[in-house]
Amino acid sequence: MIMGDSKEIRPLLKPLSSRARELPFSGIRRFFDIAASMQDVISLGVGEPDFTTPWNIREAAIYSIERGQTSYTSNYGLIELRRAISKHVVQLYNTSYDPDTEILVTVGVSEALDLAFRAVLDPGDEVLVPEPCYVSYKPCVTLAGGNAVGVQTSAEDGFQCRAEQFERVITPRTKAILLGYPSNPTGSTMPRNELQRIVDLASERGLYIVSDEIYDRLTYDQEHVCVSSLRGARERTIYLNGFSKAYAMTGWRTGYVCAPEEILRILMKIHSYTMLCAPIASQKAALEALHRGEAPLRDMVAQYNQRRRLIVDGFNRIGLKCRMPEGAFYAFPDIEATGLGAEDFAERLLFDERVAVVPGTAFGTGGEGHVRCSYANSLERIEEALSRIGRLTAKLIS
Repeated sequence: MIMGDSKEIRPLLKPLSSRARELPFSGIRRFFDIAASMQDVISLGVGEPDFTTPWNIREAAIYSIERGQTSYTSNYGLIELRRAISKHVVQLYNTSYDPDTEILVTVGVSEALDLAFRAVLDPGDEVLVPEPCYVSYKPCVTLAGGNAVGVQTSAEDGFQCRAEQFERVITPRTKAILLGYPSNPTGSTMPRNELQRIVDLASERGLYIVSDEIYDRLTYDQEHVCVSSLRGARERTIYLNGFSKAYAMTGWRTGYVCAPEEILRILMKIHSYTMLCAPIASQKAALEALHRGEAPLRDMVAQYNQRRRLIVDGFNRIGLKCRMPEGAFYAFPDIEATGLGAEDFAERLLFDERVAVVPGTAFGTGGEGHVRCSYANSLERIEEALSRIGRLTAKLIS
């Protein structure tokens, strides 16, 4: 410190991390902070199930606490949970991972995503990211020292990214391709043949694939295709999944990573220095979900499917073009007919009609002209929201 005649002068603090300072705030949060202060708002924006975690899953966690199971687990996670995950992936996708060395239980898929990029990327490496995309994808790449390269998709192509689109933007710095299907925010999925072409491209160029498949069980008209089950994919794919969406367990923060041992070992090393392990009660709940969670899951999917058809038909009826999403629980209507951009439309809708949606620009520049609407809500609330949106749309289009 420097002493003056009558007062002490402290040196200025050095700047905080430029990488962290330059991150944008989530484009989702602003509207919901405003909505939280308002009365009679119908939210179509929250990206989580509106169902309560089934009782048997909650009970498993309660019993584990009552039995005093409150310690750390292995950094990898409970071995019985890893064995159940291994069996689950084999049964669904005929893809085998060794529970001892190729499966890591994480604190949600968000941690798994962070670990994947930190394990794969060196400073300046590039990751190809289809857009519109989940709000965390590009910031996670940035925080790992990489550069996220957006690859634009469109409603006309079903928001699917083709292998040739990736091929056009590959450079010597490209290290990985990120896939997130079914998609948040568009609800789109990818056909097997196109995914195989992307895998073949990655194989030719020596690229990793990070595949976020958290919505895999929430598909409606076709079966989900697991990327690591495809020819030539397993050796280069970091497969991410978890329990939040399918089992209505968002607050439990339990996810997992499956990858070849030499890749997973690096992720586990980072995990062991940062998170140590996922909470044991949450792991016990996840184990119960895998053992006895299929019946409530099927019921939830059936209800989502009914809501999906209601909201898409409603948007098209009021003049907002909307494709039928194949998965997840989001509709992504086109609002260009209103003459407003995505943020202006979302703001008008919130203040004029008390309906909260997410502007498509929160998910990248390719989201302009669209808003994301979650149908993880009751039929009655969706119908009322559509009525309010119809009122605003009629004013804007007339």
